[in-house]
Amino acid sequence: MSAITTLEPKSVWTLFDAITQVPRPSKKEGKIIDFLVAFAEKHGLEYRKDATGNVVMRKPATPGYEGRPTVILQAHMDMVCEKHSDLEFDFEKDPIRTRIDGDWVKAEGTTLGADDGIGMAAALAVLIDPTVEHGPVEALFTIDEETGLTGAFGLAEGMLTGHYLINLDSEDEGELFIGCAGGVDTLATFHYKPETAPQGYAWFRFRVSDLLGGHSGDDIEKGHANSNKIAARLLYGVEARYGLKLSDFNGGNLRNAIPREAVALFGVPADRREECRTFCEQLAEEMKEEYRYTEPNFRTTLEEAAQPESVIDTQTQQALLRALVGLPNGVISMSFAMPGLVETSTNLASVKFVEGNRIVVTTSQRSSVESAKTYVKEMVGSVLSLAGAEVEHSDGYPGWAPDPESKLLAIVVKCYHDRFGKTPKVRAIHAGLECGLFLEKYPHLEMVSLGPTLRGVHSPDERLEIASVSKFWSLLTDILKQVR
Repeated sequence: MSAITTLEPKSVWTLFDAITQVPRPSKKEGKIIDFLVAFAEKHGLEYRKDATGNVVMRKPATPGYEGRPTVILQAHMDMVCEKHSDLEFDFEKDPIRTRIDGDWVKAEGTTLGADDGIGMAAALAVLIDPTVEHGPVEALFTIDEETGLTGAFGLAEGMLTGHYLINLDSEDEGELFIGCAGGVDTLATFHYKPETAPQGYAWFRFRVSDLLGGHSGDDIEKGHANSNKIAARLLYGVEARYGLKLSDFNGGNLRNAIPREAVALFGVPADRREECRTFCEQLAEEMKEEYRYTEPNFRTTLEEAAQPESVIDTQTQQALLRALVGLPNGVISMSFAMPGLVETSTNLASVKFVEGNRIVVTTSQRSSVESAKTYVKEMVGSVLSLAGAEVEHSDGYPGWAPDPESKLLAIVVKCYHDRFGKTPKVRAIHAGLECGLFLEKYPHLEMVSLGPTLRGVHSPDERLEIASVSKFWSLLTDILKQVR
């Protein structure tokens, strides 16, 4: 047991400590599933595991609360596995090493897994803490939230019976979430004919780096530059003026991240070398000035490079660059239902030259309005199709439309005000939560998402604010006592 087990509320921190000792990478949740099943059996709790791997546990009402509606507490089992590059650590075998750092709990060189281990711990604590008063409770633990929402997609019929669901996967104490965006990915494949790189050309490697990036949902409205758009803009300009030959383009990685870096290898006729260099440097300075308020570390480099073996054919090159320049990117529309909320957006996530003479372009679209999500998907797909690419769309996932009139929301807001003397912020988020999929399967559900304060999630800087866990726990237990 680590030092965090001395923190209050003790029942929550002790269970969180136990969870950190169980490896639980996304798509490899077997050990944490076994942990949950053993927990249910040890404490005499009714439980069920579906074919997908989701686990639900049930606890009857405490005396005097038998007539209350059933409340579902929901958290996901898996965690994002990131570490510092110089650290020897096996996420499939090694326990997370936690430590207290001032007002925060952190891990030693890895992600902490408080997303969503602390939500799991709170739900389990409700099931075994004899001081918590509540009506009937169901605790649902889903798999693979981080990399595909697999558990929510595959949730079996009849797993849930409750009317109210409290999602324990939010990251800002004092904020309640009552809606989220749905999402879909649009992928395009360009097939090119490799050609021998021509003689008499000067070759350059252009790199854009040090952009802020961020989550393609949470951060899309912040005006951060997209490295793929920056690089495509420069290449398009060079092609129009100097007869560019493109050999390689590699930008972005994760489908749900605003890309921070991109690099391209290209050539121009040798007698246009200096003209091209001057143009690229001037355009880079202009773009840097455009983003002066949102990209303080904006950096580009242009270096001479050795002649490559091959370039892509001119027709594909022109189609690719026109598509990348023409693709919409960023915020498409803001919400009128919840002022300040992004309603619809799209992100040019990655451009990759891959085996088989293929170029794969990955984009992601989000919207809290299903019809708008479909339209922005078609908008992006149309541009790519016109460029001659093969286009496919993922199945996607639904959004969760905000319901400001929800009875559950009113209970939670009142409990927060009564406990802390102030009104919490009520928000929707332009990112995906499992709640949209739960609502699709159980349309009667009223849902609210809440949690303690987390920062640096999905990175080795992940940290959990100690004081916020106590507030989170007291609010949760108040809600369970007041639901009727």
